[in-house]
Amino acid sequence: MTLASLRLNKNADRRIKAGHLWIYSNEVDTKTSPLRQYSAGQQVQVQASNGKVLGTAYLNPTTLICGRMISQTPDQLLDKSLLVHRIKIALGLRERVFPTPHYRLVYGESDQLPGLVVDRFGDVLSVQLNTAGMQVLEEDILDALEKVLKPQAIVLRNDGGMRKLEGLEEETRVARGELPAEGVFLEENGVKFHVPVLTGQKTGWFYDHRMNRARMQEYCKGKKVLDLFSYVGGWGVQAAAAGAESVLCVDASATALDEVEKNAELNGVADKVGTMQGDAFEALKQLVQEGEKFDVIVLDPPAFIKRRKDIKNGEQAYKRINQLAMRLLEKDAILISASCSMHLAYDRLIDVVRGSARHIDRQAQILEQGHQGADHPVHPTIVETAYLKSLIVRVYRD
Repeated sequence: MTLASLRLNKNADRRIKAGHLWIYSNEVDTKTSPLRQYSAGQQVQVQASNGKVLGTAYLNPTTLICGRMISQTPDQLLDKSLLVHRIKIALGLRERVFPTPHYRLVYGESDQLPGLVVDRFGDVLSVQLNTAGMQVLEEDILDALEKVLKPQAIVLRNDGGMRKLEGLEEETRVARGELPAEGVFLEENGVKFHVPVLTGQKTGWFYDHRMNRARMQEYCKGKKVLDLFSYVGGWGVQAAAAGAESVLCVDASATALDEVEKNAELNGVADKVGTMQGDAFEALKQLVQEGEKFDVIVLDPPAFIKRRKDIKNGEQAYKRINQLAMRLLEKDAILISASCSMHLAYDRLIDVVRGSARHIDRQAQILEQGHQGADHPVHPTIVETAYLKSLIVRVYRD
């Protein structure tokens, strides 16, 4: 098969040669390679300005990131064969690190499969096709996953914001097989959870904080714990299972809190876990007014900074939520403050925590710093793949 070519502007090949996978629309020599001539999802041969072949990519001519590199091998297509090969490589890492088949199996660019996310819940896979290039390969991707893993069911969770940017329709459905009648479950850090794969956020679960939740368990025994933005209880139920005296999970979603109660029951800690529905900021204010105090507070909000232009307002939101949370801490207590905003630098999160402690005249000691787990490996040339930050902080009066 002869591929069409995409010519880059002078010096636009430097990032690609360094291993980066993205091609921006302003890097394309549109006189030689008019973007309008390509279709969404089309695979092309990428050339430097002098005509030297850099490899292959798939395109979406209407987006800012108009190309994503597939291979540095000339004319190598992303087809079922290459998909199987790369999924096997990704699987090898996860099986080396995790004792049970519960993890993010494919993490997009970091696994050389840009635009593809696959979470594994035992015999059930939850898949996101986030780009036009992956969308046109839907059947090949499903076939490849079936060949490598032979799952009972594959769910498509094609309802993320990135699909809108790519001009793709949203959908959620069981694409292959049937979901088990008893439900979908995972085990993380020795704790079992029911996963709402069709109705939950993203793929149904957030594996990225696995290691941070494991460390959290060490601080919870015999303690009173508050889990804000709890979702289905990933932090809170694990805290209870680790021996917390009591746990209060706060979330805006009544459906998510129903799942918290189910997961608490599943692990025999229903008597320790309570729920509170509402906006986290308002809930914190209410708890302050009621004079509540906690030994451990987990603060794992959604991304307050989704775009670079949101940095100023987003940092203010992180400051507000951290200050409110610290007002609920006992005199010598633990705050676990996290951020999934790629645009919030680690040192800025540290500044937020330091400033929040001083705002209420307390001292802060950073005990541990956490990142995303090994099933979310960082691509060394794509900073966007390193987004998760977590601080375990002792907050006390001196």
